[in-house]
Amino acid sequence: MKMMEVHPIGRIACKDGEFSIALSPEYGPALRGMEGYSHVQVIWWFDRTENQASLVEEKPYAKGPEELGVFATRSPMRPNPIAISSVDIAYVDEETATVGLYYIDAYPGSLVLDLKPYTPSIDRVESPSVPEWCAHWPKSYEESGDFDWEAEFNF
Repeated sequence: MKMMEVHPIGRIACKDGEFSIALSPEYGPALRGMEGYSHVQVIWWFDRTENQASLVEEKPYAKGPEELGVFATRSPMRPNPIAISSVDIAYVDEETATVGLYYIDAYPGSLVLDLKPYTPSIDRVESPSVPEWCAHWPKSYEESGDFDWEAEFNF
């Protein structure tokens, strides 16, 4: 297989409980036009995983099957530890190359690989199907805030 190079564009930051994406200064102009979007998809590196990738996870979800292939999970133990999070944008500052976030499920300092604006016409699936074991999960990002996620994950 051909080797690839990935060049991070910034890092996740958190100061006084406020999350942001601190981009490298040269990427400030790339934020032009983002201020009109309410959400952004952040592609980031699961840089705090210590274990090797696993093809099959044993009981990753409390109410799930005994085994699941890693591609059927949100586990960080992946062949390439790449994560994607859809998050609310608090503000966009092109001059400081910063995107303010209300929250993100990444560690401060995690490398950011790319940003993509969330657009419902491309990113929203109106009637998705999921396995029965996770059908009780919230139906939207907005409903997820009050859900007890810690009771669901075993990783």
